[in-house]
Amino acid sequence: MAERVIDRKAVHSQLRRLLHRLQADRGAGPWLHAEVARRMAQRLLLMRARPSQIVEWWGALGGSDQLLAETYPTAARIVVEPDAQWAHESRHRRQRPWWSARRWSGGAIQVVDESQPLPLEASQLVWANMVLHASSDPPQLLTRWFEALQVDGFLMFSCLGPDTLKQLRALYASLGWGPIGVDFVDMHDYGDMLVQAGFADPVMDQETLTLTWANPNDLLAELRGLGGNAAPARHPGLRTPRWRRELLQGLEQLRGSDGRLQLSFEVAYGHAFKPVPRRSAAADTSFSLDEMRQLIREPRKLGS
Repeated sequence: MAERVIDRKAVHSQLRRLLHRLQADRGAGPWLHAEVARRMAQRLLLMRARPSQIVEWWGALGGSDQLLAETYPTAARIVVEPDAQWAHESRHRRQRPWWSARRWSGGAIQVVDESQPLPLEASQLVWANMVLHASSDPPQLLTRWFEALQVDGFLMFSCLGPDTLKQLRALYASLGWGPIGVDFVDMHDYGDMLVQAGFADPVMDQETLTLTWANPNDLLAELRGLGGNAAPARHPGLRTPRWRRELLQGLEQLRGSDGRLQLSFEVAYGHAFKPVPRRSAAADTSFSLDEMRQLIREPRKLGS
């Protein structure tokens, strides 16, 4: 797989915008993230293990808080956020008044930012909803998740796949506008990365979700709530009103038979376990020449 090239400054800017939007609305994260989290949580029914500690990656944006609390009500959680500002907002959103039953029930929750080290081999589940496609170095991130897990712990994640927004990609290509965003990684490549990181029994599957809107402005508002264009080859400057008019006209081509605008989102799901470390081959034993001669001269005693 070719190295992913992502404009990290653009990702940082988009995270700032999403954080401000979250603070202004005082609501949950993107609807799509919450829906994917719900579908991913259904796969937890296949897992017999009952984690006592969970690492939740990008919790405020992932829409998984209530799901994990209901599924594992007594488990402690380490919630990892993209940076210190997101961590501050995440702590604030999790505060409960002293009289709330939720404040005094359930496992402890610790919120940290992504730059902070995690306890090694201390958790039984790493949960990462709609995160991996935003990483410029997926193998490194998978390795970090592997190191956070105890033996027999498991990873569950979801991310966007290559067919995401294929209709919009085709529209941009036809108008000569360049990429709408970075290319997403195929789920089979993620499966290979899991093995390389040390995971065992990786399982990958995918589904395509089709979202519809009544008009182009609603569609664009939804996309802005999901992120933005972090491709280095994107248009370098501000767009003009004329460009926006062309975009709105082009989006009209995406109407389906029901008259609504349609966009596809390929969602990949993966899970894998951290196996018992393989016993390495016996270490080479070395003897000096004098020690070898001594062993030969002294026959082994019976019963020794």
